[in-house]
Amino acid sequence: MSIENLKNGLPEYAKDLKLTIGTLVRDSQLTEQQLWGTLVATAAATRVESVIVEVVAEAREHLSDTALQAALGAATIMGMNNVFYRARHFLHGAYDDMRAGLRMNIIGRSGGVEKADFELWSMAVSAINGCEQCLGSHEATVRQEGIAREQVWDAIRIASVMGGIGQAVTLAEAVEV
Repeated sequence: MSIENLKNGLPEYAKDLKLTIGTLVRDSQLTEQQLWGTLVATAAATRVESVIVEVVAEAREHLSDTALQAALGAATIMGMNNVFYRARHFLHGAYDDMRAGLRMNIIGRSGGVEKADFELWSMAVSAINGCEQCLGSHEATVRQEGIAREQVWDAIRIASVMGGIGQAVTLAEAVEV
């Protein structure tokens, strides 16, 4: 199980995604932990089981158990936060004075990995989930933590391709063209 299996399973109409994910994995500006954590977190954000299974299987060769759990934790906490903060933003300040009341301890602990890496994964998931506030907040934090613009851009590119791969796999399973 691997990224290669995932690529080989993509339909012909997703050839651009197949080529791009290969390039991103090969030529990324990210550290190995940042790269594979971003792949895991964004695969989880697609909510497509086969995408998650393939990416996590190969990521186990590149990530410690702690880093793997942190990447999955980033995906799940942002699954909650992106819904909450996007909704609050859509309500144009009507509830900004109210406490969120949501537990987010994993963010403070960074899931046991470097803060910059956890925030990078949270940012990439926020891109997939379409939360402008979370995306901006996590991008500012990773930049303050010393992550270069090129690395931020790689994480966003990975998120976009993984989002497309999730859609292509879902379509292929549903339509079987």
